[in-house]
Amino acid sequence: MKQSVIVIGDKADPEFEKVIGKGLDEFNELKAGFSDRRPLSVMVKDPDGNGILGGALGRTSLGLAFLDLFYLPDSLRGSGLGTQVLKAFEDEARERGCGSAVLYTINFQAPGFYEKNGWVRFGEVSSGQEGISRIFMSKKL
Repeated sequence: MKQSVIVIGDKADPEFEKVIGKGLDEFNELKAGFSDRRPLSVMVKDPDGNGILGGALGRTSLGLAFLDLFYLPDSLRGSGLGTQVLKAFEDEARERGCGSAVLYTINFQAPGFYEKNGWVRFGEVSSGQEGISRIFMSKKL
């Protein structure tokens, strides 16, 4: 039997993502009796039609929402828009049947923002770089 080849990359590969996603969906279906993994995005668009300014990206799966990426430019921070985006993400996750959500943020990013919005820290891992750590948070929806 030939040995499998391991390939390491740094570019998104749609075919690879399709294979991994399909495999996980089939495994989840077998073990849980269903598979409901879906992307979840909340976009903030320029009111003048000049494109996307920021927003949130994540997914829902088996009753849990994962907030993977969240960004707003400095010019939009502090206006309440971030809270609106986060609430929209959480509301959509609830609509999909999620009871909880998880995320991680970097200590110099937005842990205070998430805490202000009801998220709770459950762990912190140092990156090994001086003063940089990931803070893991969750919220009951």
